[in-house]
Amino acid sequence: MKLRIQKINELLKQEIGSLISKELDFNRDTLITITEVKTSPDLISAKVKISVLPTFKSEQVLRVINSQIFNLQKLLYAKLKMKIIPKIKFELDVSHEKFDRINQLIKKK
Repeated sequence: MKLRIQKINELLKQEIGSLISKELDFNRDTLITITEVKTSPDLISAKVKISVLPTFKSEQVLRVINSQIFNLQKLLYAKLKMKIIPKIKFELDVSHEKFDRINQLIKKK
């Protein structure tokens, strides 16, 4: 079962990343990366973590993606050949910000 969820996570990561780059209109200077997908064991929901560069555009990008979530979900249903397609929820991945903060603290010492 664990291997199945891992495969679904990877599939969703690839497909959602592709849909975001093709369907949503962001400036060329904005880089959006799907860093992680965590699907629930019952396949009902999936948390999709995104990383945005430059980081000051993160909140704006998340708002745009969430405003288009219905369309993204619909396109995902059409593209994937699965019985159950998880309902996606987007979150910002702030792990790189924590890493940068730790590095700054280490450099100060």
